[in-house]
Amino acid sequence: MKFPGLRKIKHYFPVSQPKPQLPSFEVRPELDTYIVGLDQTIVDVVASVSDEFLAKHNIPKGLSNLVAHEKANEIYHELVVEQAISDHFAGGTIGNTIHNYSVLADDKSVLLGVMSANIALGSPAYHYVCHTSSKVDMNRLQGVAGDIGRGITMITPDGERTFVIDPSDMDQLAPEYIPTDIIAGAAAFVVSAYPLRATDQPIQQAMLKALSDASEQQVPVVMSLGTRHLVEENREQIIENVSKYVNVLAMNELEAEALTGFADPLRAAQAALEITDMVLITAGAEGLYLCGYTDESMKRESSNPIKSASLADFNRFEFSRPMLRQNCQAPLKVYSHIDPYLGGPERIKNTNGAGDGALAAILHDMAANHYHKQVQPLSSKHEESYLAYSSFAQLCKYANRVSYEILVQNAPRLSKGLPEREDSLEEAYWER
Repeated sequence: MKFPGLRKIKHYFPVSQPKPQLPSFEVRPELDTYIVGLDQTIVDVVASVSDEFLAKHNIPKGLSNLVAHEKANEIYHELVVEQAISDHFAGGTIGNTIHNYSVLADDKSVLLGVMSANIALGSPAYHYVCHTSSKVDMNRLQGVAGDIGRGITMITPDGERTFVIDPSDMDQLAPEYIPTDIIAGAAAFVVSAYPLRATDQPIQQAMLKALSDASEQQVPVVMSLGTRHLVEENREQIIENVSKYVNVLAMNELEAEALTGFADPLRAAQAALEITDMVLITAGAEGLYLCGYTDESMKRESSNPIKSASLADFNRFEFSRPMLRQNCQAPLKVYSHIDPYLGGPERIKNTNGAGDGALAAILHDMAANHYHKQVQPLSSKHEESYLAYSSFAQLCKYANRVSYEILVQNAPRLSKGLPEREDSLEEAYWER
């Protein structure tokens, strides 16, 4: 496992000891540190079209349109013939997240979902596999006779984006394809709220089984909220499941408002902490917030400038490390905020996936904590049952940096890990 941030690895790991076994691409629960993600497997297709093309296929402009598989195929093949497609991207908020995790950690993750049993060249499944890290173990996917999902983004000359969604067989994941032993050995289980809207589809029950398994095995559960519209439509169901199963909740400021009723991210985080243990809120140009709990006896005061907004001196204890509320004798809410890395990119190429990148950074740190506890159980880093290896403030820095890397590229997934040495940091940092 590659540790996040600046680490003196020789102090922590017995690297001189020979590894007893050859590396394996398939996850071994008793030996490996990994995370597990469940997703609706989908490929994103980007194409440039005319207004006449949309009118011809009776597609309302500027909206997200759920269409039948046959019609989506007709549209897709016409785009291929006209050479209008510019990109194929493996999609899905959790697919993006665990891919990014494996790139950052240079280590394994497990994807649960469906995959075409027979993958043809140029098919959605083909593009999905091509654009996913080889460190992502896909051996537990359920084979289906049809295609995985496909989302076609059609951009007209005025820049307006129109979406065609073809779910195909992406919601056919059955509960019997949830491997309890794999989830039990994971450092974290991550899922999005999207399957909750797949009413009467197998994936909804599969998701609930996975959440139950993770909760029973005391594996930290992480949930990403999807979109504001999704939260508004399924708010009560989401709150019920978050309260019952979820330890870390990730969202943007619009989803946070839909969930809590507060437009202010700090107030939204404060409210969300009543139903979960840690909250990540990405707020665009405002940066990101990470909020959670630590024990009163373990709080650490920040040496950064103290900030006040809707909550006075809210980042005072941001040097504390996150804990589950149930593990705190005297729970203390901790809030941390960071402005966009380097003030944000001069030119943002893509906002799709920036939140998934930030969440991958948090998961990497959580997995690093899990790994370090296994190899150094007597370390002072584990005098309490912490949720992550680093402090709230350090987690913010790492998540912020990964988000920036997504914003300056076209794809929603990382194509490479972060540089070993950052040009933006003073040389004194690296000499420590």
